[in-house]
Amino acid sequence: MVESIVVKNVSKSFKTKSGNVQALSDINLGIRDKEFVSILGTSGCGKSTLLRIIGGLETASEGEVLCHDSIVDGPGIDRGMVFQQYSLFPWMSVQKNIEFGLKQKKVERKKREMIAKEYIKLVGLKGFEDLFPKNLSGGMKQRVALARGLANNPEVLLLDEPFGALDMQTREVMQELLLGIWQSSPKTILMVTHDIEEAILLSNRVIIMSSHPGEIKEILDINLGNKRTFETRLTEEFLEYKRIASDVIRVETSKIL
Repeated sequence: MVESIVVKNVSKSFKTKSGNVQALSDINLGIRDKEFVSILGTSGCGKSTLLRIIGGLETASEGEVLCHDSIVDGPGIDRGMVFQQYSLFPWMSVQKNIEFGLKQKKVERKKREMIAKEYIKLVGLKGFEDLFPKNLSGGMKQRVALARGLANNPEVLLLDEPFGALDMQTREVMQELLLGIWQSSPKTILMVTHDIEEAILLSNRVIIMSSHPGEIKEILDINLGNKRTFETRLTEEFLEYKRIASDVIRVETSKIL
């Protein structure tokens, strides 16, 4: 099967006043085309650092990342990113925020307006096109950020704890929204999260990282079918995946306490 992302022998260290700190150690990973993969791990295990290296926002100390056989040496339109902090332009309306990337790509005005309206409808924000970020709830802001990421039609969508700042009810709504979008129009998605249930519900595979330095500790293949809903969390299969992931993370957490 074609791999959208290939991570080869990636390590990352940071210089500090007390010496070098190893954040990642010898990461090897392949993300298949149109696969949804989540990365789990304790705080400080390097999962967001790995995502930023794949996104081209940071450089690896060793190794390389390829996106569709091209070496990643910086940000690119083939990879879209959505962060926990919405990163919306406060002086732009919902419509203009979503159009921004398309404008940078020099998409003709009428076409980018049409594309933005399509994604506004997809994320349930029809009627809010002209509002500014200050007038939106946290969940609505994240819908705008998600729509902006999708509107650029990247080959790979990178999500860095996209729902981490939301309350539980809004988070569950956003999880189901993202799952529905991916099921209806699959694309390669790599998501960092600290929420075990979220990772299992949304993903084809879950990568669990060791505490420090970050290494791949375990990979879970999630076989829960394609039509997943909130009720999927109550099945025996789901609970068994959660038990396995929780046990691994508990052991890793104990190493840093």
